[in-house]
Order: sequence, then C-alpha cells, then structure tokens
Amino acid sequence: MAQLDWSQCPAVESIPGKVSGAWVLRDTRMPVSVIFENLEYGATIEEIIENYNVTREEVQAVLEFAAQSAAPPPLPSLAPGVADARTL
Repeated sequence: MAQLDWSQCPAVESIPGKVSGAWVLRDTRMPVSVIFENLEYGATIEEIIENYNVTREEVQAVLEFAAQSAAPPPLPSLAPGVADARTL
C-alpha cells in the first residue's frame, strides 16, 4: 500500500501503544491496512463490515481519503483561447 499521510484523515487515529501505533479506525483497534488487504484478496465492502464489525461510513471515509490522496493534482487552468495537447 502506498504511503499516505493518514494524519490528515479524520476517520483514523494512531496512538502509541494501541495496535503498536498503527493507523486504526477511530475508537477501534481495526488497522486501516486490513481494509485494503481484504479488498486486495477479493472481499467486498459488505464482507469487511460484517467480518470486522465496522460501519460503512468508516470504510468509505478511509477509501475516499485514499482515493483523493492518490489522485494526481488537477491540471492548471489555461487562459481562454490557449491550446495545448489536451485540446488538440
């Protein structure tokens, strides 16, 4: 899993001494990495929710944060009438 700055995600926390300081869903002991590992192995979001007793909102918040963090930055705007490779 790519290294993301999980400190910017309000749905997770890292507390020294709690799950060895791993990033976990807030107020749980569920490591964020477990979500991605389960998805990688073919589990559905529903299965993760059922198997780990977490909410859809928690899982969605983690997935949305990861997607936004991994997305390339938006392209800069061009002045009207200026052509580049995107418009050709």
